[in-house]
Amino acid sequence: MRFTGDLVYTHSLGKLIGKTHAMLKLLLIGTGGFIGSILRYLLSGTVQSISQSIAFPYGTLTVNVLGCFFIGLLAELSENRGLLTPDTKAFLIVGILGGFTTFSAFGNETMSLIRSGEPALALMNVGAHIVLGLGAVWIGYTLAYAIWR
Repeated sequence: MRFTGDLVYTHSLGKLIGKTHAMLKLLLIGTGGFIGSILRYLLSGTVQSISQSIAFPYGTLTVNVLGCFFIGLLAELSENRGLLTPDTKAFLIVGILGGFTTFSAFGNETMSLIRSGEPALALMNVGAHIVLGLGAVWIGYTLAYAIWR
């Protein structure tokens, strides 16, 4: 293998194509994440402003529910109807929706466990996310308070 500029030349054209495709997929995911993050920021802020509430995070709730709806829609089109290519799925689901909300991934994975006949694992997933997620937030707050009082 020898390096020339940004390209990696190998003895096998297949390896070069594989590395190029992997980089393209990462670029698709990163671009989608960029778009999803901006959409989350804009939508969440707009909804929160419209609600005029400082007590309840309506913007975050809206983003999470919409993200779950769209990941369900796209998962059905991808998994059961074969309408999305792997690259399109990476861009839309991992990239845009991943940047928009990771809660949608949690919802989709939990639903997949239920659909696979694993309700106990689905409940464990829900419980673990709630308990560990809130616990991690509490530990983060506690640690930051202890360090920077």
